[in-house]
Amino acid sequence: MKTIQTSTRAEYIKVDPHIRLHINDGGEGRPIVLIHGWPLSDEMYEYQYNDLINSNFRVVGITLRGFGKSDKPYGAYNYDVHAADIHEVLSVLNITNAVLVGFSMGGAIAVRYVSTYRSDAVAKLVLAGAAVPIWTQRPDFPFNFTKSDVDELIKLCYKDRPKLLSNFAKIFSASENSLNEGIGNWLNGISLSASAYATAQCLIALRDTDLRDDLAKISISTLILHGKKDKICSYELAEQMNAGINNSQMVPFEESGHSLCLEETQKFNDELIKFANAS
Repeated sequence: MKTIQTSTRAEYIKVDPHIRLHINDGGEGRPIVLIHGWPLSDEMYEYQYNDLINSNFRVVGITLRGFGKSDKPYGAYNYDVHAADIHEVLSVLNITNAVLVGFSMGGAIAVRYVSTYRSDAVAKLVLAGAAVPIWTQRPDFPFNFTKSDVDELIKLCYKDRPKLLSNFAKIFSASENSLNEGIGNWLNGISLSASAYATAQCLIALRDTDLRDDLAKISISTLILHGKKDKICSYELAEQMNAGINNSQMVPFEESGHSLCLEETQKFNDELIKFANAS
C-alpha cells in the first residue's frame, strides 16, 4: 500500500455561530463526500477512507449535528436542517464536482440536499442502504416499518437508549453473526456517543418524512447500493428509489443486510470507486 500524502485540514467547521460539525478530510483528487447513518458518525466509514484516498480521491466525512464529535444542540433535527449544514460545509471547503454518498438516514438527507441545492458542489449521488423514499408505511406505501413501530423506538430511546441500540444491532447485518464482536462493540461505541435528544429527533424525521417528490427532482447520475437481506431499510425501498430517480442504477448486495459497507466491504468500495471514476 502506498503512503497517503495529505495536507493538514480543519477538523471542525462552523455551520452556525454556535454549532461546529466534525469533519474527516483527507486525500487529493475528485471529492467524495460521506454522510453517515443514524445514530453513527463519520467514523463508520473507517474501512472506506484508505481505499478511496489511495485511489486518488479527496474524501470528506461529515458528522451531522447531534452525533459523534459534532456539537449536540437542542433544536430542530429534520432533513432540511441537516441538508443546510452539509451545504454550508461544502461551501466553506469550496467543494465542486463531488460524489455525495449517503448511508441509511444519511441517504435520505443526501436526497433532500440534492433536491434542494442544485449547485456545482455535487455531480453524482450514491444511496447506500438508504432510508428513501419513506422509512415508514403509508396507505399508498406498504413497505418497511409502521409508524407505531417507530413510536415504540422513540419511547425506548428515552427509557433505555442502550437497549434500543442493542436491539438495532441484532438486525443491523444479514444475521447476528455477520459482523464480529469487535466490529459490533466499535459500532455500539460510536452510537452511544450521539446525544439522546438527536437520536430521538432523527427517529421522528425518519418516521414522518416523505421524499417521493424529492426523487423526481434528482437529475444527476445516481448509484443505489442495497443489501438484499436488509431488515432496517428493506430491499423494496431500493426498488422504489430506482423507479423514482430517472438517471439511476442499482447494484444489489446479495450477502448483506443493512451494514453492506462492512459486510461486503471490498465490493462496496470497488463499486463506489468505479462509479466515481466513470465519465
